[in-house]
Order: sequence, then C-alpha cells, then structure tokens
Amino acid sequence: MKVTGFTIVRNAIKYDYPAVEAITSVLPLCDEFVVAVGKSDDDTLALIQSIDSDKISIIETVWDESLKTGGRVLAVETDKAIAAITPDTTWAFYIQCDEVVHEKYYENIRLAMQQYEHDMAVEGLLFKYTHFYGSFNYVADSRKWYRNEIRIIRNTKNVASYRDAQGFRKLDNTKLYVKPIDAYIYHYGWVRPPQKMAEKVRSFHTLWHTQDEIDKMQLDTTDFDYSKIDSLRIFEYTHPKVMQKRIESASWNFKFNVAEKKYSLKNKVLFFIEKLTGWRIGEYKNYKVI
Repeated sequence: MKVTGFTIVRNAIKYDYPAVEAITSVLPLCDEFVVAVGKSDDDTLALIQSIDSDKISIIETVWDESLKTGGRVLAVETDKAIAAITPDTTWAFYIQCDEVVHEKYYENIRLAMQQYEHDMAVEGLLFKYTHFYGSFNYVADSRKWYRNEIRIIRNTKNVASYRDAQGFRKLDNTKLYVKPIDAYIYHYGWVRPPQKMAEKVRSFHTLWHTQDEIDKMQLDTTDFDYSKIDSLRIFEYTHPKVMQKRIESASWNFKFNVAEKKYSLKNKVLFFIEKLTGWRIGEYKNYKVI
C-alpha cells in the first residue's frame, strides 16, 4: 500500500495559514506528498521548501483568477496536484492548508486504509470535522458547519476536485462511495488574529466575486468581528502537537458566552432535533456512505 498526500497553497504567510502544520501533520501517514504552490505575494514557496522531508514534491503553478464561478480556481489547482500523484499510489490523502490531523488518529486512519486497500467498492474515506472559531478554545457547532468530508480518495485517476475543492467526485460527476472512519480533521480556517482574518476574508471573496461586487459587500477593512457567530462551544480536548507553537504565540483575546444561541425559531427547532437524535435535517452530503 502506497499513500500520497497532496494539497495546494498560496500566500500562506500573508494570510497566516498553518500550511507547515497541515502538511507535517499528514506526513507520517504518507510515502510521498505533492504540494502545488501557487505564485504568491510572499515567500510561501520558500516556506514549503523549508519543510525538512524528502517525501515532499513541489509543483509551481499560477492561479487563473478569472475562474470565479463558485471558487472554481481552487478545484482546478487541486486537480493539478492530483495529476502529479504517482500512478502506483493506492490512497491519496488530501489536506487543506488550514486543516490539521491530530496524531491520536494516526492508527485509526492507517488501519482504515489497510482494511479497505483491496475493497474496490470503497472509493474514499470520510472524516469527521471539528471547526475552530475565533480562538483555539472554541468550536463552531451550528448547522451551517459541515460535519463530514472526504479526505482520502482511491487513486483511480477517475476522481476530480468538486466545486470549490471542499470535496471530490468522479469525472462523470457522480458521487464517491465512502466508508466513515473514526478520525477528525481539525479545521483552523477561522482562527487568526482579527486583522489577518479580515484580510483573508477579503482575499477569499476575490475568488468568487468581481471587485465591484466586493465593494458593495462593505467587508471589514480593519479587524474581523468574531462576535457575530451564532453558536460556539468550549473545546475540551488537546490540539495536535504540530499546532502547539502557534497556539502558544496567539496574541489576540476572544471571549464568547457559549450559553448564547443566536438562532431563528426555525433553527432553534432544527438544532434541538439534531441534539436529540443526531439527525441533521437537510444536510448536504457530497458522497454515498456504504
């Protein structure tokens, strides 16, 4: 069994992405790792080159920012990384550069890849998600945050990144058949200093909208206001070891009353049903569980 990790990255330093942490958190599970580094406004290429591992293969790319329909450029770039995966790879492990795998899940992930290595009906492995928000102490827990996504795909060369690169589909646009595994992806995309968060949000909107559309949105130009979130809970466990230095150096302070739920009546009812039964009514699932 051969495992190849892959990701895309651009402007990691400028927008404070934990790109090194993301990549190094997956490296112990991989034989190789492909990083598609987009032309950046900072030293992202040098940052990735500084990772001390002979597993890493870098391809340099240029993002086509005219592909604004649904953030399509992110999928196009991800497909470039997929194309660079060696043909003898069994499983391809995708990690976005604001996602990190906790080392406590390594054994579960490795065992799942081994268990389904020869079961060709299994086209991918489905991870659970923990979405951090505002600081490293809070987790977003409302309905708008996705609970699961595919992060390991079988290397059939018949799979492509879907929409804005959140998930995958076959080349004929059909969903992948997946097995859920007992492992979480820790998503840190909404944990940055407030000024960096505002800059990142404005930059991200350029992948979806024209400058005129962005101007009409009146986005924050100074610090991002984390307090507008509808619901959070306290994170009571440990973070991955690769994140410890970043957590210790966090310089901003965000506090939130977790007892406060800013829900509409409809969402209060839906939230209650989900907490009671585990069923999320109307949940989007870009995969088929087997």
